[in-house]
Amino acid sequence: MASGDPNVFLFVPNIIGYVRVLLSAMFVLLLPRSPLGAALCYVLSAAMDAVDGMAARWLNQGSRLGAMLDMLTDRCSLLCLQLNLALLYPAAAPLLQLSVCLDVASHWLHMHTAVLEGAESHKNVGQEGNRLLQLYYGNKALLFTLCAANEGFFCCLYLEYFYGGSWALIAMRVALLPLAVLKAVLNGLQLIQAAKRLAAIDVRERKKC
Repeated sequence: MASGDPNVFLFVPNIIGYVRVLLSAMFVLLLPRSPLGAALCYVLSAAMDAVDGMAARWLNQGSRLGAMLDMLTDRCSLLCLQLNLALLYPAAAPLLQLSVCLDVASHWLHMHTAVLEGAESHKNVGQEGNRLLQLYYGNKALLFTLCAANEGFFCCLYLEYFYGGSWALIAMRVALLPLAVLKAVLNGLQLIQAAKRLAAIDVRERKKC
């Protein structure tokens, strides 16, 4: 890094991202024995995801490093939660494992394709993209609601294992289920759309040969 160049590692949004990583690590360590502490760390990390995005826009400190850090933190945290749920609810393990695979594969392929296309953000699905995905990524309120609802659903499942008699948790889980299903559908659409865009890149490159 040349003298006078900005230190991307010290951008405010990225520092917030490092705190999110620490919270996620604490969440994983607390998962087996401290459900309330684990849930609190998970929720705080998820809430800070919105904060670092606002900081990036306000301070003009958006970066590819920050985008990748956010993506990896989100995916790894949810993956750990769902794998823990597979241990707590063995009968649901196949569905939870499929959910993990769909979540990781769709986001990874989508982000990789966006990078190859030269997009400034993985949230750019292009003018030819699926209309539902354009609405999902283009509307920040909808994006936040569906992500929060999806993670809230799995958090409720986790807490229910320890506090199964809580009607509030059960009611919240039931209310969040349709939104979690919608998020899974969007993940599937994202995977298909990213695969089509990646194939289109292959076609363009082969035409240049």
